[in-house]
Amino acid sequence: MFKLGGHAALTLMSLLLLWWQETASIEVPDDPKILQNLKQPPTIIKQSVKDYIVDPRDNIIIECEAKGNPVPVFEWRRSGRFFNIGKDPRVNMRKRSGTLEISFLSGGRPEDYEGEYQCVASNNLGKALSNKILLRVSKAPLWPKEELEPVLVTEGSSLVLPCNPPPGLPPPSPFWMDSNMIPIPQDKRLSMGLNGDLYFSNVLVQDAQRDYSCNARFVFIHTIQQKDPFTLRVQTKEPYNDTSYNATDPYGGRKVPESTPTFLTPSGTESSKMVLRDEELLLECIAAGLPTPTIKWFKKGGDLPGRKVKFENFNKTLRIIKVSEEDDGEYVCMANNHLGSIRHSIFVQVKAAPYWLDKPTDLVLAPDDNGRLVCRANGNPKPTIQWFVNGEPIESAPVNPNRHVLGDTIMFNSVQIGSSAVYQCNASNHHGYLLANAFVSVLDMAPTMLGPKNQLIKVTRNNRTFLHCPFFGSPLPSLRWFKNGQGSGLDGGQYRVYINGTLEIKRTRKEDEGIYTCVATSSSGTADNQVRLEVKEPTRIIQAPVDQSTVRGFTALFDCKSESGLPTSVTWTKDDKPLHLGRRLRKDEKSLTIANVNEGDEGMYTCTVTSEIDQDSASARLTVLEEAFNHSSALPPARPDPPMDLDLSDPALRSVRLTWIPGNENRSPITEFLVQFEENHWDPGRWQDLATYPEDLNSVILQLAPYVNYQFRVIAVNAVGQSLPSKPSPRYKTSGAPPDAIPRELRGWGSQKDNMEITWEPLRDLERNGPNLHYIVWWRQKDSAADWNNVTTFHSKHVIHSNETYVPYEIKIQARNDFGSGPESNVVIGYSGEDKPTRAPTDLRVSKVTSTRANIRWIPVDLSSVQGEFKEYRLYYWRESSLVPGLVVNKEKKVKGFYTTVAAPNGFLSDLVPYSNYKMFMVVANSRFESPPSNTVIFTTKEDVPDAPRYFRINRRSMDTIHLKWDKPLEPNGIIIGYQLNYQTVNGSRLGPLKIETFQPNETQFTLRVPDRSTRYKFMLSARTQKGAGEVFSEESPHFTNEAYINEVDIATQGWFIGLMCAIALIILILLIVCFIKRSRGGKYPVRDKKDLPLDPVDQKDQDGSFDYHSDEDNKPLQGSQTSLDGNVKESDDSLVDYGEGGDGQFNEDGSFIGQYTVKKDKDETEGNESSEATSPVNAIYSLA
Repeated sequence: MFKLGGHAALTLMSLLLLWWQETASIEVPDDPKILQNLKQPPTIIKQSVKDYIVDPRDNIIIECEAKGNPVPVFEWRRSGRFFNIGKDPRVNMRKRSGTLEISFLSGGRPEDYEGEYQCVASNNLGKALSNKILLRVSKAPLWPKEELEPVLVTEGSSLVLPCNPPPGLPPPSPFWMDSNMIPIPQDKRLSMGLNGDLYFSNVLVQDAQRDYSCNARFVFIHTIQQKDPFTLRVQTKEPYNDTSYNATDPYGGRKVPESTPTFLTPSGTESSKMVLRDEELLLECIAAGLPTPTIKWFKKGGDLPGRKVKFENFNKTLRIIKVSEEDDGEYVCMANNHLGSIRHSIFVQVKAAPYWLDKPTDLVLAPDDNGRLVCRANGNPKPTIQWFVNGEPIESAPVNPNRHVLGDTIMFNSVQIGSSAVYQCNASNHHGYLLANAFVSVLDMAPTMLGPKNQLIKVTRNNRTFLHCPFFGSPLPSLRWFKNGQGSGLDGGQYRVYINGTLEIKRTRKEDEGIYTCVATSSSGTADNQVRLEVKEPTRIIQAPVDQSTVRGFTALFDCKSESGLPTSVTWTKDDKPLHLGRRLRKDEKSLTIANVNEGDEGMYTCTVTSEIDQDSASARLTVLEEAFNHSSALPPARPDPPMDLDLSDPALRSVRLTWIPGNENRSPITEFLVQFEENHWDPGRWQDLATYPEDLNSVILQLAPYVNYQFRVIAVNAVGQSLPSKPSPRYKTSGAPPDAIPRELRGWGSQKDNMEITWEPLRDLERNGPNLHYIVWWRQKDSAADWNNVTTFHSKHVIHSNETYVPYEIKIQARNDFGSGPESNVVIGYSGEDKPTRAPTDLRVSKVTSTRANIRWIPVDLSSVQGEFKEYRLYYWRESSLVPGLVVNKEKKVKGFYTTVAAPNGFLSDLVPYSNYKMFMVVANSRFESPPSNTVIFTTKEDVPDAPRYFRINRRSMDTIHLKWDKPLEPNGIIIGYQLNYQTVNGSRLGPLKIETFQPNETQFTLRVPDRSTRYKFMLSARTQKGAGEVFSEESPHFTNEAYINEVDIATQGWFIGLMCAIALIILILLIVCFIKRSRGGKYPVRDKKDLPLDPVDQKDQDGSFDYHSDEDNKPLQGSQTSLDGNVKESDDSLVDYGEGGDGQFNEDGSFIGQYTVKKDKDETEGNESSEATSPVNAIYSLA
């Protein structure tokens, strides 16, 4: 007993450990490169509802659509048994779909097809099931015939008129009308219950003035059925007078006995109600009594759920939408009038059909991965979980040692190729069921790059930049980035690599330019892609337009000067709408000029400078001023005068007060002041912006940097523009201080095997804070207790020479000057240089060799022997020879990389050539070097079907034969044992019966006799090995429009053809001479030399009556064409078609031209003199004479 218990506990512990180590499902990208070759089990994507009610007047359509690769095939089960749709002529399945269409055009009863249907979609990877679809036909039975006696009732008493609608599918909706089809008005006293009965809390005499008929509306089939009407006879104790009735006293002052409330429905003092979760709860209390009772609702032990509750039917119905377990409990309705009250308790019990807590989802795993399918559902009562695989109970499925079922979870460990399947989870209780399909697909795919190859990315300096490298593979590859093919992977510091392959450069600099390579590596192989990064100066506007006011009729000028590292274009908009340039509005690369300004020009003008990667914009407002009456006030606004009398006061360590006197505003108020500075040590003579201040300040405190010799100037700005700069202030030198900044971009890397270069970005000039700026650099080996080594340097690089290879170092830096030390940087990790790996992989071997693929295994090296950053195991392989005698092969070496650090690495080679001898060896590589080679392995690929024949030619040597010729395939992939030729006739889209010819391996031609010389054939030729027929080379025989035939001999060298062509040329020459003679004698062919005889103005009259007096030189036609009077260029008349009737010249069987060379009538004779140009080649010759 103890041993069994211990074994069970060990098994459970192993499964829990497996659960903990499970691999996340591989997410397959929605990319055509991947999806077109991705094998996938079927997935149901569309199906009919579980409870499917159909209209008997329509055809029945039961939907079932699925996707998968290969494309799924479909079958149906009816009532649990195979449904053979081929035997029923009324049932048809849509193409490439599982949807059933049942037609009744030729008769049949829809009721015969009622039942439970289930669709099965399958391919060679598994089977997916639809829900069980209960098909029922809608029914609307007639109301049973009955004779209704008049209903006798005493005035003031209660009454219930039963409806009892016929049971339809779906159930009908009842409503009440009288025999005149007028709806019965309902109120607090008179209303219809949920069951369709009509309830009178108390009867009035007036109720007998109409009859009452219950109607049943069958919504599904748009039908209404009416029950025979009820007639009321109300007995009264006192005479009734119609004139005494009023709403406040419906009994007209007569004494009608009052009564305390009683319930018409429900009966008794308590009842119960069961409702399913997420459905609607309807509770009803209808009371009798006089006066009419009022209904109120309560929930015992709590409040009614306010947001979900609705009171209907004059408070007689309580509706709770989307019921949940919290709505379970006792509900009380109370009916009361002034004589008393009555209560009824309804005990509501909320049950639940199964609902998902964790629905199983598709699982894509790589070979040897772990995973799990989880199917958790809840309900009341608790649902039972049952697993199926490919539609069969998992208990009866073949045993899979890599699969373990633990209740609502299936655990998979070390999955293998070929174990793909579709799993179904069924969660059910007696209120319903849930069915979910989830496939487990084991995918082995070499890394693939999904993005564009060798992309060029241009970015601006100091920007955050992302280089994208989308990739996929199974197992999921690891991805690393390299710059210019050197160094270790980029990650850390200013680089960050995201899980999707994107490389982020936090702040691009000019030195970041180069070629970045992303390498995706898995046990299935390696793929890489390159991105070339160019860093450009950003586009910025250095002289922006400023607000200005211009007098109407004057000229406004907006500046817009920019600089950029790329070609730019400048566009202007006004009030965010495109600006249409013209004579008044002109632009160049640096400004916009608006001449003769008017009120319509007022607005906001925006200048946008755009390059291919960025843009900058600036805006300014133009205000148009009205022209004044006196000359002095009519002067336009101008730029302000420069500020004056700059003064420095209140000196401090890092600040000083600057005061100035503003200059004249020049009819436009000043909007701001710009303070600039110049220092005479680092960049003398260059003025830089320091700060801007509002127009109401002329004394400000300037925040300054230490150890800088400043002088300042001020510029005033108004709507017109900037003033000239003021005269400079006296110089002011701030005191020195220790550096505030930390050197940026600190890194360590080895340029040689025994060194490490520590580099950083030096402080900027205004960050020095004092003289004699230098840097203290510390370093020590990582994870050692050794003291820090340090060096003081004035440069931005220090080289450490070490006897050890690829050792990690901790590095930090600090800036100092004569006034003290700045803050220390954070510690970064650098590495010394790399050397050649000392050990090679061993025991390289091959297994499971097929025709195009081989699995490989090897014993890995100790990573310490790599002497650098481990890059990959690099396999060199080449095709040594072919097993086909005499076939010469290309022995070029190929390379495949494997990035893996597992104890027993393996991978595979694909795209091998069948029936060949291969050699291979392996090395281990770091970023700079490769190890010595491993043992060399020789292996042979298996025979496969051959490639297509090298060529396949179809020649026709006579009227009744077709000659076929071909050559052996470039890659036979085995020993050719013969060729197979399939051919059939082609007539439009119709194909004739397929015929087959076979040939020996040494036969490479075939002559086919054809019974009809106009028949076309489609030929399909393939070579054969012992593995079968190879790739098909398909050709069609030429289409012969004339009944000439094609020969392999050059037709142009045949004597008969030369003679025929000479005869045709002679006939054409004779016809041309005849035309020449006829036209020169009698036709109306005025010929004009264009150079000497100008056109009459009437000839150049346009269609609208205007005249065009342009020179003939402007309208010269191209050579070989003619110009008509309307200016259109006509095609040359040198075409022989014009000499025939209709241009239908044809060639007869011997190739001669059979169109008649009749002279074409001149259009002047038939249509009037529309043209004064020559209309024949002869007249063209006259014109040139």
